[in-house]
Amino acid sequence: MDTQEQLDFLINYLADERNEAIEIPEDYQEKRNLLRALMNIRMPSKVSDEFLKVQDEFLTAETLNRNLTSVEDIMDADGKIMLWQGDIVTLKVDAIVNAANSKLLGCFIPLHNCIDNMIHSAAGIQLREECSKIMQHQGCDETVGKAKITDAYNLPSRYVVHTVGPAIPQGMKPSGEDCEKLESCYRSCLEIADEYNLESIAFCGISTGVFNFPKDLAAEIAVKTVRQYLDTTETSLKHVIFNVFSDDNYSIYKKILFGG
Repeated sequence: MDTQEQLDFLINYLADERNEAIEIPEDYQEKRNLLRALMNIRMPSKVSDEFLKVQDEFLTAETLNRNLTSVEDIMDADGKIMLWQGDIVTLKVDAIVNAANSKLLGCFIPLHNCIDNMIHSAAGIQLREECSKIMQHQGCDETVGKAKITDAYNLPSRYVVHTVGPAIPQGMKPSGEDCEKLESCYRSCLEIADEYNLESIAFCGISTGVFNFPKDLAAEIAVKTVRQYLDTTETSLKHVIFNVFSDDNYSIYKKILFGG
């Protein structure tokens, strides 16, 4: 199959699975958005080997056509700690961190721009299925401040570490307990990285999106916690990357890390 045929096959499979008649657009980007939306709303369940083969070929080709970034490509660094601005799903590192919700199944809102949605969409439907198995085994929602690790599937990283940060009600300030829980998120991810003997991990801005944690305070907590961990722990980690997407977040981290 060529790319168009793969896309049509995947859309038709997911539409048939839902027993819905879906009008498939002609425009490629609209068609691609439809596939992502269908993946976003799909509950975890078994899928055919043929679907996985076609999906993996399609998503892997997309990943390889992106401008991927390795640790060696990142210039802003202070010892083991690095700062990089860009799309976390293009980082070729041992693990990237996903800011998950307590269900740990990814974002079900079609085409939502949260990092949880972006990661699951680029990884493939196997990621939600693996998360579902973890949660079924656990038997309860994920605790705020804890983390779980999964394969990364069609992402350029090897693993995804999922952590649930504290949610701050709109208009409220984080409490001391909220700050402690955010610290716990970073420590839990670092501990998992060491458990798996990883050398590189990239953090997103945990809780700073729809969970409303103030970005400047979150960055201070993130840097402090990582520095303390690296200074006091015998670790396999050689590179800890703070990944930011916006210019303002980059400025916040640059000032904390490098004083400018």
